[in-house]
Amino acid sequence: MPLTDFALDELVCYQPELSIPQDFDAFWRRTLADARSHGTAVKAERVTSQYALRTVEVDDVRFPGWNGEPVAAWLLRPRGVEGPLPVVVTYIGYCGGRGLPTEHLFWSAAGYAQLVVDSRGQGHDTPDRGMGDGTQWAEGFMTRGIDSPENYYYRRLITDCVRVVDAVAQLPGLDSNRIVVSGGSQGGGLALAVAGLTGDRVAAVMPDVPFLCHFRHAVQIAGEGPYPEIAKYLRWHSRHRVEPTFATLDYFDGVNFAQRATAPALFGVGLMDPVCPPSTVYAAFNHYAGENRTMTVWPFADHGGGCGSTPPAQLSWLLDLGLAPEL
Repeated sequence: MPLTDFALDELVCYQPELSIPQDFDAFWRRTLADARSHGTAVKAERVTSQYALRTVEVDDVRFPGWNGEPVAAWLLRPRGVEGPLPVVVTYIGYCGGRGLPTEHLFWSAAGYAQLVVDSRGQGHDTPDRGMGDGTQWAEGFMTRGIDSPENYYYRRLITDCVRVVDAVAQLPGLDSNRIVVSGGSQGGGLALAVAGLTGDRVAAVMPDVPFLCHFRHAVQIAGEGPYPEIAKYLRWHSRHRVEPTFATLDYFDGVNFAQRATAPALFGVGLMDPVCPPSTVYAAFNHYAGENRTMTVWPFADHGGGCGSTPPAQLSWLLDLGLAPEL
C-alpha cells in the first residue's frame, strides 16, 4: 500500500487554518448542561460469573447520557483490588459497540480499571432515539441529522462520552483524579472531544489513528471508511448543502476540540492510512493545546496503526507519566 498523504517532513509542520463557529463553546456548554439536568444515578451489576473470569471483575454499567437516556458500558478491574484505581475510558471505532467484556482484558491485566463505552445506535445495547426533526442521511451515521448542529448524531454520541467521565465519581473503587480517555479511529476522535470538553478532569488522552478530524480536508482525500459517506451525500445535495454541511461539522471537528485540550496526549498515526489520512491526524496534533504531546508514527501502517504494539506503547507512556496503579 502506498503513502496516502503528505510526506512525514510536511506532516510535522501541517497546521491548517481553523474553522471554528463563533458559538462553539456556548453550544457545547448548553448541550452538556442540558444533558446533566436529566442526570440519574449510575447503575452497576456484577456479572463476572457469566464469563468465567478468575482474575478480573466485570460490572454491567448503565449511566445517563444524552437526554438522560441510559448508555451501556463494561467496567473491568483486577479482582481483589479495592482501589482507588486509575481508569482507562475506552471509546469504540465506527459501527462497533462495547462487545463482550472478554474482548477488553488488557488494561485490567495491567492493574487498571477500564470503562468500555457502548456507542449509541452502533452497539447492540444503547439505541439512538434522538433523531430530531427534518433529519436527512445517507447510509451509516455520518450524515444523520447533518442538517443542523442541534440534530447531528455526533452531538448525542459526544455527550454520552462526556457523561461517562461524570459517571466515574459514582462508581466505587475508581480514582476520578486519574481518568485516561482513549480509543482508536472513531474512538480516538471521541477521546479528543472529551479531552477538549472536560479540561483538567482528564489526566491523559490517547487518540490512536483518530477519526472525526479536519472534516473539510478529510472528505476530499479519504478513499475508504466513513468519510466517503459525506462525499456521497454532498453529491446528491451539492447545489445547496455543501457549506451548511461543513458548517455543522465544524462543531464536531477534533481539531477544534484539540485546541481546547491540555491533558498529556499520546497520538498514533499510520502513514499509509486511507481511512483517516495522516494529515487529518497531524492537523489535530499540531493544534493540540497541551504542551505534553507525543506522536507515535507507524511508517508502513494503514488504519490498523501499530495493531498489537499499540497497547504496550500506551502502557509504557502512562507509566512514564506516573499514572501507574498501586497494587
